[in-house]
Amino acid sequence: MPLFISILFLLVFLAAGIRIVRPTRRALVERLGKYNHFANPGFHWIIPIIDKMYQVNITEIMIDAEPQEIITNDNLNASVDAQVYFKIKDDETSVKASQYNVNDVRRQIVSLARTTLRNIIGTLTLKSANSERGKINSQLHDVLIEETANWGIQVVRTELKEIEPPRDVQETMNKIVKAENEKIAAIDYATASETEADGAKRSEIKRAEGIKQSQILKAEGEAQAIALVNEAADKFFVGNAQLLKKLETVEIALADNAKIVIPTDSELVNVIGDLSGVLPLKRNS
Repeated sequence: MPLFISILFLLVFLAAGIRIVRPTRRALVERLGKYNHFANPGFHWIIPIIDKMYQVNITEIMIDAEPQEIITNDNLNASVDAQVYFKIKDDETSVKASQYNVNDVRRQIVSLARTTLRNIIGTLTLKSANSERGKINSQLHDVLIEETANWGIQVVRTELKEIEPPRDVQETMNKIVKAENEKIAAIDYATASETEADGAKRSEIKRAEGIKQSQILKAEGEAQAIALVNEAADKFFVGNAQLLKKLETVEIALADNAKIVIPTDSELVNVIGDLSGVLPLKRNS
């Protein structure tokens, strides 16, 4: 019976010392309150009561810096909230630092982030704080890395969630944004109308130029035709001045129904015949 009790006690003692460390964790083993060794993922056995194992999560953790009221450089109260993403490094030195160099990593990161945000945003106007979020994130990230250098953690990134001004200020800002958008829309509409009018004007100019060019070409054609007629007339009447004079004499004589006898072999008869398409009558011999 005592042997059975002894074996049972031994089994319970051995089972009580079994520890399993998951891949997402690392562990520190202390013996009688003093650091003893580092435990990687897997099976481990510690001496019950004498040894204690403290497992540490090494995955990325997100903490909220919690909303806070910050007075900006233009004396406006803004509600500011941010998030910090960090993780404890998985090497032995970093895990030990996260447990022995800082009392509460999460709580102190929140406190540090809130203080840093007050210092940064307090130097900015509300408008610049909203437009320079990337710069604020970068400054907050740099400060956290510097201040937590011996905590054994890696600050992965910081994100400024929101910067909310008082309600009355927000309404005013919305009205300003709306007015600016309406102004831009009006300018765009005016520019489009001006462009359309300019296009119509150019089109009218092109059409007028086309009409002008068409009229010029038509006038040039008519001028060329007249020139050709004049040239033909000059060629026909040059050297026929005497004949024209005779025709004028005949015209004057015939105006009073006068009868004139012209020999059939006369040149004037031939001319009149040619002009009228009539041949003179031949005498019967």
